[in-house]
Amino acid sequence: MPEGDTVHRAAAALDRALTGHVLTHTDFRVPQLATLDLSGGRVIRTLAHGKHLLTRIDHHQPLTLHTHLGMDGAWQLYAGTDRWRRPGTEARVVLRTEERTAVGFALRAVEVVHRRHEASLTEHLGPDLLGPDWDPDEAVRRLSSTPDRPVSEALLDQRNLAGIGNVYASELCFTSGVHPASPVGAVADLPRLVRRARAMLEANRDRATRSTTGDLRPRERTWVYRREGAPCRRCGTTVQSAMVGPAGRERRAFWCPSCQPGP
Repeated sequence: MPEGDTVHRAAAALDRALTGHVLTHTDFRVPQLATLDLSGGRVIRTLAHGKHLLTRIDHHQPLTLHTHLGMDGAWQLYAGTDRWRRPGTEARVVLRTEERTAVGFALRAVEVVHRRHEASLTEHLGPDLLGPDWDPDEAVRRLSSTPDRPVSEALLDQRNLAGIGNVYASELCFTSGVHPASPVGAVADLPRLVRRARAMLEANRDRATRSTTGDLRPRERTWVYRREGAPCRRCGTTVQSAMVGPAGRERRAFWCPSCQPGP
């Protein structure tokens, strides 16, 4: 699943390509919007909140296109008649201007609302780690409200703080020395974990190659994520992984049994 830094980069790319331009063609390939035509509308802005993308379009009235990448979604930009890099059957939204075409592939959510309802799309989310209104104290308060909840599960809950996915959840647990299944209340310094989360996403916000170790070389970019069976970078113990979380919403977590003893 794309992390918050990936979504913010996507928002920035869409903003650069589309903002200020008039849409010459639109195609919404989802049943509820199949007849919608926003051609002639002007793109005002694209921004991100956590993992949600909001593209503002003025078309007779102020509208907001809300999209969510889900597990496999992506927005891609093309010039002229460039061939798409993903199958057309995966396209869910096509926005075309005279110069560029933006295609949203395999999007989990696509909806268009009047802009007065835009706030309702993200009001359930916690503070955005990369947002202008980031509030670390509120993030700590929300995480602390369920002290018995497994820390990895709490970090992945976008209602606590918005932008963390599997990669950062595992890496933050490792750098904080807590097992993913340990309760939030067992984290010795929760404000520090939250500050580290912000720092990790900020460090990767403007680069396509994500690294939590500071090393951009292949296979050296993470501490434990996707390194099961490999030696821990700190102590040499074999990194382990398992599916954790509530039934039906399990995610794979990675940890070092020595650096992160189990609960």
